[in-house]
Amino acid sequence: MRALICSAPGFLEYQETEAPEMKKDHVIIRIRRTGICGTDFHAFKGNQPYFSYPRILGHELAGELTEDIAGFAKGEMVTFIPYFHCGQCNACLRGKTNCCVQMKVCGVHVDGGMVEYLSVPIASLIKSNGLSADELALVEPLAIGAHGIRRADVQPGESVLVMGAGPIGLGLVAFAKMRGATVTAFDLNKERLAFCAENLGVTVTSDPQGIAADVVIDATGNLAAINSGLQYLAHGGSYVLVGLQKEILSFSHPELHKREGTIMSSRNATREDFEQVTRAIKNKTINPVRFITHRVHFSELKTLMENFPSDSIKVMVDY
Repeated sequence: MRALICSAPGFLEYQETEAPEMKKDHVIIRIRRTGICGTDFHAFKGNQPYFSYPRILGHELAGELTEDIAGFAKGEMVTFIPYFHCGQCNACLRGKTNCCVQMKVCGVHVDGGMVEYLSVPIASLIKSNGLSADELALVEPLAIGAHGIRRADVQPGESVLVMGAGPIGLGLVAFAKMRGATVTAFDLNKERLAFCAENLGVTVTSDPQGIAADVVIDATGNLAAINSGLQYLAHGGSYVLVGLQKEILSFSHPELHKREGTIMSSRNATREDFEQVTRAIKNKTINPVRFITHRVHFSELKTLMENFPSDSIKVMVDY
């Protein structure tokens, strides 16, 4: 089968590889859609923590089952939770499978979905619930947003500032709105702000000076943005770090202390979040397909990654 392999930062190449073999408690999926995530692009550029090369990227996936298994039929469309956890560490035993001590994220720690066929744990499968291939491939990034809002425990009437209006930021905005919050999206990219305002109907800004939000959420992964975010936090508020980068963070202790602020991270998502997202798409509470701004065939993906469209919201790969 054909695979697109990131052999080193900045280097992608198509290779013929062995198709996966059947193994216990796993199922083989024929990949039909792959969404391109910031994680994929940062890994390609060499800016992704928890990463080693060579690696097959891709974790926002939808595909067809190649065989019948309990509860699923051959040819059924599925997505899956790409955070493969051990089930035995303290985090897993407490239900926090999203931050397992031995976490193996598909496309980060183990090879991912920029291939024709992929073997995944049966326990990670998510039913299609009638969703299309495009919708299924968008469940994972939306689940990250749903988890971030759940971590922040956003309440009706609270003010929320989401820093970063990319795909993860859009999910955060959407699920904060579902909780009845008043949401502002901040980004320096005016095209993304316009997209956010038009499609999600929230206040947008390219200059958050003067804002004091009950909840500030970073979805940029940009060091300068993360370090500056505390100034927009209201007293008694929470600062949630969803974006990820490699450097040391720096905050003013007096500024945090006088606010009695809470700083927390939000990593990945759990099955609860995935199921919330599939319900929201099924019920048309959210329409993620409108986030797709660019499409490319798998055979052209290398060229796109090397010349990534700066105006993209979500790039979807067809097979």
